[in-house]
Amino acid sequence: MMEEERPRPTTGFTPAVLEGRDIEELRRYIVTLQAEIARAEAAIARKEAHRGAADAFFRKPGG
Repeated sequence: MMEEERPRPTTGFTPAVLEGRDIEELRRYIVTLQAEIARAEAAIARKEAHRGAADAFFRKPGG
């Protein structure tokens, strides 16, 4: 039996409406976005490390 693929979230980004927000709300929004960027960068680093390990494992000797 084949394992089902996990559903992937939709790609793209819909920015929040900024009109009507006060300065503190905007600053909290920026902090939230920065945390999300850090999370995405960490995911990229994990995937690159995983790929690097796989490449090293399957690399031909002397190549």
